[in-house]
Amino acid sequence: MNAGAVIRARFEGTLGGFRLDAGFEAPMHGITALFGPSGSGKTTLLRCISGLEHLAGELSVGGEVWQDGDRVFRKPYSRPIGYVFQEPSLFPHLSVRKNLMYGHDRALKSGTTAQIRFDDVVELMGIASLLDRTTTTLSGGERQRAAIGRALLSQPRLLLMDEPLSSLDQRNKEEILPYFEALHDTLSIPILYVSHDISEVERLADTLVLLDKGNVIACGPLADLLPDGRLPIARRAGAATVVEAVVKAFDFTYGLTAMDVNGETLLVPGRIAEMGKTRRVRIAAADVSLAPDLPSQTSILNVLPAVVKEIHPLDDAQVNVVLSVGHHETGPLLLARISRRACHVLNFSAGRRVYAQVKAVSLVGSGKKTWE
Repeated sequence: MNAGAVIRARFEGTLGGFRLDAGFEAPMHGITALFGPSGSGKTTLLRCISGLEHLAGELSVGGEVWQDGDRVFRKPYSRPIGYVFQEPSLFPHLSVRKNLMYGHDRALKSGTTAQIRFDDVVELMGIASLLDRTTTTLSGGERQRAAIGRALLSQPRLLLMDEPLSSLDQRNKEEILPYFEALHDTLSIPILYVSHDISEVERLADTLVLLDKGNVIACGPLADLLPDGRLPIARRAGAATVVEAVVKAFDFTYGLTAMDVNGETLLVPGRIAEMGKTRRVRIAAADVSLAPDLPSQTSILNVLPAVVKEIHPLDDAQVNVVLSVGHHETGPLLLARISRRACHVLNFSAGRRVYAQVKAVSLVGSGKKTWE
């Protein structure tokens, strides 16, 4: 891939007894999630990218070299990044407006051209009504939105977010998540997003970097890694896949939205969005059953043709079946968790054409779940 279109990072060394040996490549657009259990090295890797930690390694952002062994090391203040921490790092003695202008003015003093405008950030983050308030009067979600606004107004080339929702309760998380989605849809700035919450990753990320014990164990598109049966993320109890679906019709009689997935129709209760809009849906592996033939009568709304790509044993009783939606092996990937007995009796194997019965679908970001 063209160096100008990617972030390339590689770091190796020990910090306070923790060993990091991690490298990845991510696109210069969208949200890349650094995901893994606590202590896997997510924050350490992010701090190395920011320059706050200095380990041996290399880092280039869109073709710009920020670190190259012992030859090049840009100090943190020389790296055009916006950093959003777990706790909003706002100045308590300043109003929201002055906090925002702090980042903006500092960028302009350094000679950076203002590509991101104050009014646009205020609108994007929904903070017009907060501008003249002190930060101590804000809710947790409001403070984090203001902190993101200040980071954006520093005119970053790269936005770093270190578990920005971890300090919020569920109500405040639900309040702020749509603004993160707006960042994704509106900005061309790449975002590196640290999280240990898979629901955030499923909702926001395009690219996934999986870490464990200081190592990157996988890196790639979210839709490819979630159903990868070789990875621990697909072996956990709540394993799921996400697919992009396009709204194509609405059935007023039965209150259903028809969504297109690789030429196949997925029916979702309720009116989801406008025609032609793309929405992300989540399908849990435990909510997918398989049949060798098209069921003639069933209460399950969604029965999709699929091709078995891989089968991975989980334990003595269960297997993960990786499927390609549609009649060919190049469609979006789906994960089904079925019994070993069913897999054996029905003679499922790679290349077998089957029908995936999807018992439930979650529309990611809507907070609604649809049932059979």
